[in-house]
Amino acid sequence: MTQYTKDPEAIARLSPEEYYVTQQSGTERPGTGALLGNKEPGIYVDIVSGEPLFASTDKYDSGCGWPSFTKPVTQAHVTEHRDMTMGMIRTEVRSKHGDSHLGHVFPDGPRDRGGLRYCINSASLRFVHRDDMEAEGYGDFLDQVEDVA
Repeated sequence: MTQYTKDPEAIARLSPEEYYVTQQSGTERPGTGALLGNKEPGIYVDIVSGEPLFASTDKYDSGCGWPSFTKPVTQAHVTEHRDMTMGMIRTEVRSKHGDSHLGHVFPDGPRDRGGLRYCINSASLRFVHRDDMEAEGYGDFLDQVEDVA
């Protein structure tokens, strides 16, 4: 079984924006994230720990300005925390082992897919294309990703 940890070497390689988002609970500007428009099949992993977080099959365009997902690839890699910053009560989403700030989850997602919207910063994610998942150790999640056309 793969062990995921908060990797100091990965943290040292982060760009200033990636560091701000993942380590200081920041937020990238809406509409600017590199993965917002990504429609390729694959899996999204924590940029710090590599733990699998979201599958492309569960990604959808919510119009909020950040990548949105209906559910995590496995709940075991995502933690939720009460967030009372910015003058509102929200639910923050973090990676379990990397403890990276990912974004927030809201109850306004597609009802037919569970009703949740995981609003996630691109800067907290690394995308692994379906074609590379087996080689990078994510083969167990191939059944959660659509086939390449």
